[in-house]
Amino acid sequence: MIEELFGAIDKKNANAFAEHLTDDCIFRFGNQKPVVGKAKVEEYVAVFFESILGVEHKIEDVWSADGAIVCHGLVTYTRRSGSELSVPFANVFKMAGRSIHEYLIFADTSDLYEE
Repeated sequence: MIEELFGAIDKKNANAFAEHLTDDCIFRFGNQKPVVGKAKVEEYVAVFFESILGVEHKIEDVWSADGAIVCHGLVTYTRRSGSELSVPFANVFKMAGRSIHEYLIFADTSDLYEE
C-alpha cells in the first residue's frame, strides 16, 4: 500500500492518491488546517500538485502497529522554476481497514515557494 500511495503522489496523480482514503478522511499537511472528506482532499492535493513541477519521495523506514502506519524519509520538490527543495518528512496514517482515515504529514515546506 505504501509503495502504491507514494507512487501516485510522485506521479502527481490526485485521483490515484485519493483511492487510498476513506470517504470521511482527515488530511493535514504540516501546519495547514485539516481538510475533511475524500473529495475535498483530492481537490486540495490536485491544487498542490499543480503548484509544483514534481515531487519524489525516498522512504527510509516504515512501521505499523495498532491500526497505524508511520513512515519517514526525504522528499524532494521541484519548483515551477526548476529548482529543488529536499526536506525530511514523517507521515502518520491512522487506518480503517486497508484505507487511510487520518493522514498526517510532518515536513517543513516553508521554503517551497521561496527562492
